[in-house]
Amino acid sequence: MPLVQGKGTPSEASHVTRLVRGACPHDCPDTCATLTEVRDGRAVRFTGAPEHPVTQGWLCAKVRPYLERVYHPDRLLTPLRRIGPKGAADHWEPISWDDAISEIAGRWQEIIARYGAAAILPYSYSGTIGVVQLSVASRRLWNRMGASGLERSICGAAAVAAVTATYGARWAPEYAEVLDSRLVVLWGHNPASTAPHFMPLLREAQRRGAYVVVIDPRRTLTARSADEHLQPRPATDGALALGLMHVLFSEGLHDEPWLEAHSIGWRDLRDRVASYPPEHVAEITGISAETIVALARRLGKTKPALLKFADGVQRHGNGGQTVRAICSLPAIVGQVGVRGGGLSYQTSDYITYDAETIGHKSECPPTPRVVNMNRLGAALTGEVSEPPIMALYVFNANPLVSTPNTGRIIQGMLRPDLFTVVHDLFLTDTARYADIVLPATSQLEQVDFHEAYGHRNVQYNEAAIAPLGESKSNWDVMRLLAQAMGYDEPWLRQTAEEVIAELLDASRPISPTLEGITLERLQAEGTVPDTIPPERDVPFSDGYFPTPSGKVELRCDALIAAGLDPLPEYVAPAEFANRPQGDSRLTLITGAAHHFVSSSFANVPSLIAKEGAIPWIEIHPDDARRRGITAGAMVTVSNARGECRLRAMVSENVAPGVAVAPKGRWLSLSHDAHNVNWTTSDALADLAGQSTFHSNLVEIRLAE
Repeated sequence: MPLVQGKGTPSEASHVTRLVRGACPHDCPDTCATLTEVRDGRAVRFTGAPEHPVTQGWLCAKVRPYLERVYHPDRLLTPLRRIGPKGAADHWEPISWDDAISEIAGRWQEIIARYGAAAILPYSYSGTIGVVQLSVASRRLWNRMGASGLERSICGAAAVAAVTATYGARWAPEYAEVLDSRLVVLWGHNPASTAPHFMPLLREAQRRGAYVVVIDPRRTLTARSADEHLQPRPATDGALALGLMHVLFSEGLHDEPWLEAHSIGWRDLRDRVASYPPEHVAEITGISAETIVALARRLGKTKPALLKFADGVQRHGNGGQTVRAICSLPAIVGQVGVRGGGLSYQTSDYITYDAETIGHKSECPPTPRVVNMNRLGAALTGEVSEPPIMALYVFNANPLVSTPNTGRIIQGMLRPDLFTVVHDLFLTDTARYADIVLPATSQLEQVDFHEAYGHRNVQYNEAAIAPLGESKSNWDVMRLLAQAMGYDEPWLRQTAEEVIAELLDASRPISPTLEGITLERLQAEGTVPDTIPPERDVPFSDGYFPTPSGKVELRCDALIAAGLDPLPEYVAPAEFANRPQGDSRLTLITGAAHHFVSSSFANVPSLIAKEGAIPWIEIHPDDARRRGITAGAMVTVSNARGECRLRAMVSENVAPGVAVAPKGRWLSLSHDAHNVNWTTSDALADLAGQSTFHSNLVEIRLAE
């Protein structure tokens, strides 16, 4: 329920201010609780909820100006039909919702009659990560239709698979437990930009004596305040982890009693890492042998020790095995199940939702095939052919900006026989190639339910304002489309509130952490903590691991079926392993921008100004000097896949041989209508269909 309070004198009593509880829907582990102040039907203030244990009353730089996004002058307010060439910004005519839905359903029915429903591909990801507006909206209609499935592996698929194979579940400590840590290793993780509410706690832990190590090829905002920063060559993190384990075992710094009681395969792993002495690992990683030995000793002797990593380190061809090696380290030193210690990746597995209620799969045709989202361009240009993809429906995503190998995606979307619908708040780069564009609601205009992946609370998002113009939520559009397609199942008619209530009731018996959590309680309180028994407050402290063996699986035989060595191993990604001698190309890393969430917010004027009006790339002074590049110069970044033009930032924050250009820039707001994903590869990693954005070699030269 909204918190209501009057403002002003009695004569102004009609001007009532409503404070509406909500949740930040964007792809961030903090999952903040929000308060929207509404006056006369308009949101006038947007803040963090002070009572939320993580949000603590403040919001990040990205979300703070959220009302600028909600009331952006470019918001789509009516459905549009294309009347000009695909890709044009100004060849559109407004149409009614009835006409739009009728045309979409009619085209789909024609495609199904000729090719089958497999010819229709829904494409979505994390524009919102709400349970209703993403999870349910991504399944129910498409399951009922029998459309192609989507392998949702662009972000953390390899890390999820590796952590789950090793520990059985993504359980992690609360942020505040870092205050008990004496050593914190942040590996490929820049929480100052991607999990900002962790940072005040990390700094307080430092003040209390914790030693903080950041491992990242770039000197990030987080690395600048660390006690030590290691810069391994990209994609060599797995070798570094194996080298650390070599020292731990060889110097007797492993916790043998803990390993005997709680793990399988530790002796096999000890044998494996014997071939990774520090001197050899130094040659691979560029980190000196002395530094490797010193960090291993610190890790073996300092307790409690916390290792925290995030999505990014696995976006290489060897991403699965890299994470397997990294997440084995806390177990080797017996720090799992210790307050202030262990592995911190995600908290997503504290809740298990009833899959049948999410998607009603048992009542639907079988999924005819699954298309990997990283291979969208390839799928649209013939890799998927029986039947070919004839219709694409995009929501919660902007693949022309955020998916690898942009040029190939555009080639596919230009097909005259491809019928494309995009549902979004704006006429995005992707929407410009659509046949019909539908206006979407913002978080302030829709109801949803959120769980976090960085803490252990669930949250209700109440609609604070009426939808602007004729915009509709993802789920409301799915309901309209289901009706137009002639589907009469009641679970395709439910309101968002009914979906939430049904899902909670169905999931509670299989997920004890939902005990006592109801729709009514969420609506009344906004944020509700997961119900976690005291003996499991510290992850794995009771010695229970939900793996097949019931233990930490340092040797995981189940991975053999995925074509992986059951033990962590280091193999260089193909793009790096096959480099010719004397190759002077740089490795381009496309990490998170400080002011955007992937492509979300990348059209907000105040955030563009802060991030830099012209997209940029960081390059080390030595690499710049060899190429005659000076600070501020425009450069062309290219490889066989494509190119883009960026402004050079010459900086020692990046290691020699490495360049960094943050992701998320819109093509239409860039210098040359290109961004870094014109160069990134759509090849897949070693595990779970993972993207390989960072295994990317590029030439950088002065622009003509």
